[in-house]
Amino acid sequence: MTGRRAAYLQLGLCVVLFGLTWPVIKIGLSAATPVWLAAGRAGLSAISAFVLLAALRRLQWPGRADWPIVLSVAAFQLSFFFALSNMGVQSVPPGRSGVLAYTTMLWIVPLSLLVGERVGRRGITGALLGVLGIVVLIDPWRFDWSDRQIVEGHAWLLLAGLSWAIAVLHARRHRWRLAPLDVLPWQMSVATILLGILALILEPGGHLDFGRGTLWMALLYLGVIAGPAGTWAAVSVARALPPLTTSLGMLGTPLLAIASSVVLVGEPVTWPLVLGTMLVIAGIAIVIVERTK
Repeated sequence: MTGRRAAYLQLGLCVVLFGLTWPVIKIGLSAATPVWLAAGRAGLSAISAFVLLAALRRLQWPGRADWPIVLSVAAFQLSFFFALSNMGVQSVPPGRSGVLAYTTMLWIVPLSLLVGERVGRRGITGALLGVLGIVVLIDPWRFDWSDRQIVEGHAWLLLAGLSWAIAVLHARRHRWRLAPLDVLPWQMSVATILLGILALILEPGGHLDFGRGTLWMALLYLGVIAGPAGTWAAVSVARALPPLTTSLGMLGTPLLAIASSVVLVGEPVTWPLVLGTMLVIAGIAIVIVERTK
C-alpha cells in the first residue's frame, strides 16, 4: 500500500471516528451528567495518550515554549469544547449537535478580522452562507423558544465551535517545537484537571454511573479510540496530504454524525436538518478554500 493511499484511508478513519463521537456522547449521557462525562473522557484520553506516546517512544516533557499551546488547547479545544458539546447534546439531537459544533471554521472568519488578519470576500461569503445554514438548521419559525433547555443547548454547541476556533487561531500562530501529537498527553492531563474543577463547580450533584454498561462503552470509545487514536490518525493525515485535501475531507464528519445518529439513536431526518447541514458545509468549504489558497 502506497503512503498516499494509506493517508486517504487514515482520513476516512478520522471521519468515521469523529463522526461516531456524537451519538456515543448521547448514549453516555444516559449514565452521566455532561461535565462529569467530559472529565471522564479527558482523563481516560490522557492515560491512553501517555501509553500511545510511550509505545511510539516519543514521550517527553514539553519545553517552556510549548506550554502556552498546551494550556490554550487544553482549555479551549478540549475542556470548554468537551463540556459545552456535552451540555448541548443533552437537549439537542446528536447529529444536529455535530453540525452546530463543527462551525469552527465559520468562527475563524470574525476572529481573524478581530486580530487584524485579512479575510477575502470569498471567506466572508462562506461565513455568511454558513450562518444562513445555521438559521435553517435551527428552524426558528418552528423553534420552541419557550423551552430554555433547547435554546441553551443550541447556544452551548455554537459556543463550542467558537471555543475550538480560538484554539485553532492560537495554534496557527504558535511556533511549534514539539509535534501536536507529542503534546497531546499533557494537553489532556491539563484538560482533565480543568474539567474536574468545572464539574465540581457546575455539577456538584453530578455523577458517573460506573454500574452502567453504556457509560463504559462511551468512555472507552471516546477516551481510548476516538481520542488518542483519532488524533494520531489526524496528525498523520495532516503530514501526508495537502491541507486543502485534509480540511475538505474532514467535512464528512458532520455528515457521518447525522447518519450514525439516525442509526444508533433514532434521530429523525428533517428538511431543515438536511438543507441547513448542506449550507453549513458549503460555507465551511468556501472558507477552507479561501484560507488555504
